[in-house]
Amino acid sequence: MSKATPMPEPVCLVENVNGSLCVCKDAIEFLSRINEPVVVVSVVGLYRTGKSYLMNRLAGQQSGFALGNTIESKTKGIWMWCVPHCLKEGHTLVLLDTEGLGDVDKGDTKNDGWIFCLAVLLSSTLVYNSRGTIDNNSLEQLHYVTELAEQIKVKSPSKAADEEEEESHFVRFFPSFIWVVRDFTLDLEIDGRRVTADEYLNFALQLKKGLNKKTIDYNLPRQCIRNYFPTRKCFVFPSPTSPDKMKCLESLQEEDLVPDFLEVTRHFCDHMFVESAVKKLKGGHIVTGRLLGHLVQNYVDTISSGRVPCLDNAVVTLANLENQAAVQEALKVYQSGMEEVKNTFPVIVTNLTTEHQKFSSLATSEFMKRSFKDEKGEYLGKLVEAIDMYYVDLMDKNELASELKCRELLKNLFSEMSERLQNGVYSQSGGYELYCRDRDAIIAKYRSEPNKGVRAETVLNQFLNERGAEAKSILYTDKTLTENERKIQEEKERASLMEQRCKEEEEKRIESERMMEIEKVRQEDRMRQMEEKFNHEMQQKQQEMDRALESKLKEQEELLNKGFKEKADFLEEEIKNLKKKKEENSSGGLFKEYVMPLVNTVADLLPSILTHRVMMKRLK
Repeated sequence: MSKATPMPEPVCLVENVNGSLCVCKDAIEFLSRINEPVVVVSVVGLYRTGKSYLMNRLAGQQSGFALGNTIESKTKGIWMWCVPHCLKEGHTLVLLDTEGLGDVDKGDTKNDGWIFCLAVLLSSTLVYNSRGTIDNNSLEQLHYVTELAEQIKVKSPSKAADEEEEESHFVRFFPSFIWVVRDFTLDLEIDGRRVTADEYLNFALQLKKGLNKKTIDYNLPRQCIRNYFPTRKCFVFPSPTSPDKMKCLESLQEEDLVPDFLEVTRHFCDHMFVESAVKKLKGGHIVTGRLLGHLVQNYVDTISSGRVPCLDNAVVTLANLENQAAVQEALKVYQSGMEEVKNTFPVIVTNLTTEHQKFSSLATSEFMKRSFKDEKGEYLGKLVEAIDMYYVDLMDKNELASELKCRELLKNLFSEMSERLQNGVYSQSGGYELYCRDRDAIIAKYRSEPNKGVRAETVLNQFLNERGAEAKSILYTDKTLTENERKIQEEKERASLMEQRCKEEEEKRIESERMMEIEKVRQEDRMRQMEEKFNHEMQQKQQEMDRALESKLKEQEELLNKGFKEKADFLEEEIKNLKKKKEENSSGGLFKEYVMPLVNTVADLLPSILTHRVMMKRLK
């Protein structure tokens, strides 16, 4: 997989000017050159909480993302830094640093909400950065998470679902959630017992019992975090240095920083490198840098138009773009391979059809690698038709090359005989016998010549028919022959031409049979690759559901342990639905009922384009 030249410093990905979001073309252009999977880490949080420092460390640099040393927010919009992943070979780590939420200069909480929404939609790991402690105040500041149900839709309007159903799907597609608490000064203790940072976060996210407004408001952000994100983790950082040195944090050496701070930083980075997953679309399709660029453009355009981003719509849009590109890339693979064959024209039909099958299979394989969600076989059909049209053109060119070569060969072989004809050698007594002997010798020499191609017998048949009148004229001017002998020879001429006609038909029959054999192999190969592709996509969906199911079961267990039976019972329905879908997929029922008939239809109908065209040519 190809990757872009390393990015020396961060670039702006989404610009935020006067509350209006727009995509930066240079950043999208850079992403378009990355054809390898991406691990996307976004950091969000209130302005001036030190988000950029952590991102610089993930990039393996001391500086890069602007830290700032005043109360003014330095990062505007979303900035991106693409670096090679230090542990996963062939992967790119994409770091997204978002502008500080709650910047007093903006005074636009709706704009902040969209920045937060984009961070969730684009990342595979979402880092929320705050200062002090995780208390009710800090959770109220994270009110953006409670607005996600209004800002993100899973299904398109044509498949409208109620809000609760929409929210229940978020856990399948949302990133992992990491809460980073900076300048933490308390002891990690609960009821006098030492706890981990993760336990501290879970304690802070505990729900209260009650149905009054105050309790509902208290539970809402906690409930959203628990329901939406498949995994949660927490890191607590002590202050990195003394207050007077905080202004020059990016220029400080490690010896100037608090050891505990460095230790947590290393632990944080190690966790991110190991645990942060590859970004995937709804349905489990792996996102490359190129796809990420399309995704950014799609979501920003949707938000700018006043509409709500929809995961289903985004997947369909991206699938169409990728599948169109997949058709073109696969066609290039076929054309490039067949170009070598083209340079050797004319070739016999076996050589041409064998290479056609070989490169058709390679092209289909290339298409399958890049395409996704081609559920109706529309784009595979376009590829098959494009390949078959190109192949028909190659057959025409091969036939033309064969015809030209054969005609030139016959012209050269008959050149001496033509001179004799002009000089009247065959107009004398016994001339017909001499003519037949010379002609038969030339035909034998013609047949012994190699590499004449697919039109050898056809051209010879046409050539002999063209010279039929000539042979008949010589036959009837030969005075040594009686009338009866002439009739016998005339009958022999007709039999010879009929024999040659039969050889031509046999040549066409062999060619057609070979083509049909290859078409059968192509169909079987295409069906096999379609089945493998389907199974792979089903496996991706299974992994997506496994992650969601694990999260829901864990959440249900916690609710039951804390006495929230009603909420746990509510989750039971979601868990049942997930298990049911998982069982349907694993049983192969969908493949048997829907995909297999589709595979057969595509396999049976599409090659008929080529078969029909070739058979029509053979009937001419």
